[in-house]
Amino acid sequence: MNTSNYPKYYNCLLILCLLFTFPLYSHPQDFLARKIPKRETRAVWLTTLDGLDWPGCKALSVSGIEKQKHELTAILDSLQRVNINTVLFQARIRGTVVYPSSIEPWDACLTGVPGRNPGYDPLAFAIKECHRRGMEIQAWVVAIPLGGWNSPGCKSLRNKHTGIVIRHRGQGYIDPSRPASAQYIAGLCSEIASRYDIDGIHLDYIRYPETMRGVNHATARQNITRIVEVVRDRVKAIKPWLKLSCAVIGKRDDLARTHSYGWNAFDAGRQDVETWMRRGLVDQLYPMMYFRGDQFYPFLLDWKENDYNCEIIPGLGIYMLSPHEGHWPTEEIERQMLVSRSLGMGFALFREKFLRNYAKPIYSFMKEFSPYPSFVPPSHKDSTAIAAPATINVERTGNYAVVTWKDCTLSGLRHNVYVSNTYPVDTDNAQNLLVMKVEGNRIAAKVQDDMYFAVTAIDRFGRESEATQQDILAYTHTNEKPGIPLIDVVAGENVMMPEPFNRQSTDAVIIKNIVGTDVGVRPCIGGLFATKGLPYGFYAVYSLNQKGIMHRMFFLKIIPKKTSENVLTPCTA
Repeated sequence: MNTSNYPKYYNCLLILCLLFTFPLYSHPQDFLARKIPKRETRAVWLTTLDGLDWPGCKALSVSGIEKQKHELTAILDSLQRVNINTVLFQARIRGTVVYPSSIEPWDACLTGVPGRNPGYDPLAFAIKECHRRGMEIQAWVVAIPLGGWNSPGCKSLRNKHTGIVIRHRGQGYIDPSRPASAQYIAGLCSEIASRYDIDGIHLDYIRYPETMRGVNHATARQNITRIVEVVRDRVKAIKPWLKLSCAVIGKRDDLARTHSYGWNAFDAGRQDVETWMRRGLVDQLYPMMYFRGDQFYPFLLDWKENDYNCEIIPGLGIYMLSPHEGHWPTEEIERQMLVSRSLGMGFALFREKFLRNYAKPIYSFMKEFSPYPSFVPPSHKDSTAIAAPATINVERTGNYAVVTWKDCTLSGLRHNVYVSNTYPVDTDNAQNLLVMKVEGNRIAAKVQDDMYFAVTAIDRFGRESEATQQDILAYTHTNEKPGIPLIDVVAGENVMMPEPFNRQSTDAVIIKNIVGTDVGVRPCIGGLFATKGLPYGFYAVYSLNQKGIMHRMFFLKIIPKKTSENVLTPCTA
């Protein structure tokens, strides 16, 4: 055997082994995925085009805005429950956008009327809600297509920049051959990068129309590469840690023994992905691998063996589970997820609504396949040391532990909290991860007795510090003192302030979330206040009187009508 080919030989054997043994296991995750990876991209495309995934209602009034927001938070809650950590949120559609842009008009998906302002900033709202759940969010930018020739986006761009728009089969496209086109697309991406706390820019349809003939392939690839390079240079100059990712055709090129039947990135898409990876122009690639059998596994392995240290996240076509599409068996996607994880590649699901409608068995599978949170692999692979928290303090109050730490305000750093019943806490074990990317310096958690904590810092590149372990000699336990009350309340119901708090002198309550951010001020009449509009989760309630004096009173847990206790549930302190 040629030992230089050992890794490829081993990978081929691994895939063959998995494919043949998979049907023997009713729970395939028990076969291979006993150790859940702490670092793994688990992504979902969330489509705003025509409201395919979101929004399902129009923002034509204050109540419409709130309903639209509630739809999105419900989607994110659902994704969080299966530990999705990356949302690819469609911010630019077809020459139109879902944020207040100085470059392109509003898309009609939000209001039903092209160009109409919905009355709030959906992209800002999506970013805030993703970060509140520890998720990354990338702005999905459809780069080249503009829709119908007379569609609002295409007409708007033609009126402003006639030289960069071409017509092909009745559709408008940005012309990749024009240097000004690269600058225009980069301008859009720069607008997002400079104005929003986004985690990445995700370029989609970064290719020529596959039906366009008469274009020299080598020149076409250079034109597309120029766009990728200009976008990269512009956004990295604004935020060096911001990821640049591209959705590309799911097969890199023809293989020696397996043909792509003319549908591959290099030829059909004029996407010179090898150059992009080799030159470090992209941080991630999302090949759209909506195939199965010998049109999936050999090409998956090809991506892995030719990744040039770029992170490859295979896009899986869960829409093919629909009876209106491929009517695939759910085992097909499960097998693809299993093999992808075995190669350390993660996965991305296209698209979110199919996970709700036709891929419910996949959703159930994911609860077992990914039962713990995970971080996205770091986008910067140098060995720069990240400063760990100087000290942490743990105070037990009843069934709760309040964890605080110092040095949480260093620029760009967030913090991760781990918990375990063994000391020191093993922070390499994903099962011990309690909460990710906290922006404040404290959390409270309902835990079992004799649990220990550790805190790490994480920067925007995804690099994590060494752990600062709880000082068990300085562990403060206040079970002998009166504990902080916890009140469970069904979402939407009113709350009566418990005794012995002074119900008459409290004019209002301030409600804070898990990271200590104010989420609302509610009037309090005779000790009674409303919880309407608060999502499920834990909060801390503070009293506020006419003199402006504020005191923490109790914890509040908003629950659905039917709920079950979670021993390691983070809550607000």
